[in-house]
Amino acid sequence: MSAATTVTTTVPLPRTRSSGADFRLLLPAVSAWLVTAVLLPVEPGSEPLFLSLAGAAVLAAVPLLARPGLLRRRGAAVTLAAVLLTGAAAAVATPLHTADLHRGPLPELARAAEHAPPRSPGTPAPAVEVELTVAGDPKVHTSRGAATGGQPLLTIDAVADRATVLPDGRATRTHTPVTVMARGAESEPWLRLLPSERLAVEAEVRPVGEGYGTESAALLVVHGPPRQLAPPSLPQRIAGRLREGLRTASDGLPPDARGLLPGLVVGDTSRLPDDLVDAFRATDLVHLVAVSGANLAIVLGVLLGAPGQAGTPERRGLAALLGLSLRTSALAGTALTLAFVTVCRPEPSVLRAAGTGLIGMLALATGRPRQSVPALAGAVLVLVLLDPFLARSFGFLLSVLATAGLLVLGPHWAESLRARRWPHHLAGALAATAAAQALCAPVTVVLSGHISLVAVPCNLLAELAVAPATLLGFGVLVLQPFFPSLARLLAEPAGVPASWLAFVGRRGAELPGGQLSWPGGWFGVVTVALATIAACCAAPLLLPRRAEPGRRAGVRRRWARALVTGVLLVVLLGVLLRPPQLARIATGWPPPGWRLAMCDVGQGDMLALATGVADSAVVIDTGPDPEAADRCLRELGVTTVPLLLLTHFHADHVEGVPGVLRGRRVGAVEGTVLDDPPGEAARVTAWAAGAGVPLLRAGRGERRSAGAELSWDVVSPVPGSAVDAPGANNASVAVLVSSAGGLRMALLGDLEPPAQSALLGRLGRVDVLKVAHHGSAHQDWDLTGALRPRLALISCGEGNPYGHPSPRTVDHLRALGATVLRTDRVGDIAVTGDSPSTLAVAVHPQPAHGTRAGHSSSGHPTRGPRAPPG
Repeated sequence: MSAATTVTTTVPLPRTRSSGADFRLLLPAVSAWLVTAVLLPVEPGSEPLFLSLAGAAVLAAVPLLARPGLLRRRGAAVTLAAVLLTGAAAAVATPLHTADLHRGPLPELARAAEHAPPRSPGTPAPAVEVELTVAGDPKVHTSRGAATGGQPLLTIDAVADRATVLPDGRATRTHTPVTVMARGAESEPWLRLLPSERLAVEAEVRPVGEGYGTESAALLVVHGPPRQLAPPSLPQRIAGRLREGLRTASDGLPPDARGLLPGLVVGDTSRLPDDLVDAFRATDLVHLVAVSGANLAIVLGVLLGAPGQAGTPERRGLAALLGLSLRTSALAGTALTLAFVTVCRPEPSVLRAAGTGLIGMLALATGRPRQSVPALAGAVLVLVLLDPFLARSFGFLLSVLATAGLLVLGPHWAESLRARRWPHHLAGALAATAAAQALCAPVTVVLSGHISLVAVPCNLLAELAVAPATLLGFGVLVLQPFFPSLARLLAEPAGVPASWLAFVGRRGAELPGGQLSWPGGWFGVVTVALATIAACCAAPLLLPRRAEPGRRAGVRRRWARALVTGVLLVVLLGVLLRPPQLARIATGWPPPGWRLAMCDVGQGDMLALATGVADSAVVIDTGPDPEAADRCLRELGVTTVPLLLLTHFHADHVEGVPGVLRGRRVGAVEGTVLDDPPGEAARVTAWAAGAGVPLLRAGRGERRSAGAELSWDVVSPVPGSAVDAPGANNASVAVLVSSAGGLRMALLGDLEPPAQSALLGRLGRVDVLKVAHHGSAHQDWDLTGALRPRLALISCGEGNPYGHPSPRTVDHLRALGATVLRTDRVGDIAVTGDSPSTLAVAVHPQPAHGTRAGHSSSGHPTRGPRAPPG
């Protein structure tokens, strides 16, 4: 499931005002959440301090509960005591849950591997035999950069129960969360695994790297197929059969519906087309394939009827038709919720929905009124204490914010629209969608780097199809094991609303100006929040209430409305046209006098070299995403590209070519001498021909210049002959760039050590080094030592499945005295100054690009370079 999941599917909003909502649990839940998020990344050894602080918080809470008169208001005393107690509980629970990440042989071996020197060729890696329990579905990442269509790379979450260090045979019982990786043909047996299955496998232990989050203690690279020790549990076997049956029943649907229907029903995005995922991201519809509270509400609604009537004599649903008592109905709803979590997998948004639903079932069973806000706060409190990693999950955060928007803001906004004579259902749907978007926008801008201006209308149009697609899809899910023919027949009408959702996403993504690029980081969060607040304040002026008969609207109010409308129109034109001069004033990017810019395009490479002519730059590589490439050049103000140089034809270097060609004058495209992989080389040829741009070939000895301030020498490869070492990476075009003031920069593409060693003694010292192959562990350190750069730049995607950059590479560069900057940490990077004495650097934070290298899900391929984790 994507971390940028925004749950904006609406449910009917009650007419009653939310002013009477109970917020007493809100602060205790936030307290536990914040304490957990702060303590989660803390290294071991601080437990005594945490326990001391927790004890102090408990001691401070006791007098507040015993003598609430210490504060003027009893409610304030109880709330403060609850905040202290829940914070103390989080301070105790978090170290207990994370202790397994740091103890046992596997974390020790991972730490040793992180700081070990590179192995010489032919030296076997230390191996362990591990007994483990599968904890999640396999995730497949396939590179499009290889000639054969890409080497599959599979990862799966597991818990190691026993580890035996080879060859001495020392065995240790453990309970260590790990990430298992299988590559190539070895990944095939892992595709069929289900959660709870126990296996034995021989593997190499590696540091987990940044591509696998904080929930794993080690990365296990397996050697050979797994050996089953115990089959999956019965519930997991049933869930696996149901998920597989849904995929089978939807085989006859069109491609979009075939991939979308399992995603809508059970969150299975294994067959979702990549371009449809991109369209959903552009329109903020990606929540449709992240199972959440909307799905559970629809399913429970069939059983219990409308949430507000479930405990009343007017209740409906199957439970009322069957004459079930409230307690029996609650028990049935609890069983249905647990089955829902098992089939749809315990993803963060699913857990949030299930937690809220189970609290609602408890209220139903005890005859208490159901209060949505306390149920949400209580679910958050319990979940972050039971699973502290949720405190740093963007999916969980977005699910909570979207639900809060529906429950708190939605009813108020719906009443306000109805007071202005809006149709009842339209007002409710628009208010719910806008409320969820308003609270989620500051978070989604951090993840996606854009604001979708078409999100609200696209979500309104999508709402028409979500309920029928979900209900029919669940019908297919249940029928397939017993009546396959009937299930396939039911899948046909289920595909109709699914196809409508795909149509809305694709058409919405194609609308011009539908996405507004926005800076990331705290600046982006604050500015989006301020813009949202401003829009909420301006809305009443733009949507005035109807004047009562006999009364005319005041002149002052009409002038205020006209002024606000005019200001909003000017702002809208500014954000749609985005003139570079205005963007530079607003963001400070690019810095004056920039010479080189490394674009944050995710797991790929893209650089721009300023020519000294306004709006002009030489571009080297384009990254894997046309939108990211276009965004980078647009923010740099580049409209003319004298030369687009492609170091080699792997997808993570050339798939962004259409974004560079879009609306710019490009003089020529230059590539390497080796058309490998041939499919990507053919795509580049077609793009260049379609734009009427000549395609050239680069070779060693070539010297070029652009403007009066930029020149470069091609130092690799040799044209018309075999490359020095086999492989597309070693055919990379490497260049030595010089500025008029004497600044020297070495850009090495994806060269591996054999090709790097051929450059030894030919380049001299440089000021800036673009580290080869995204900072992987495969570097020629003799060459790097000879170059001795002052500044080392690494382009890689946050959350990439290859472990780039290698910690050893980063440490070695720093040991040489280089300042190391990486796009996954700082975003876009600009080198300024025209001489070694004036060398400086500026950064431009961008949103996380972990998924930009490709869509990763169970069984779903991703785009990225073919490389082992460094």
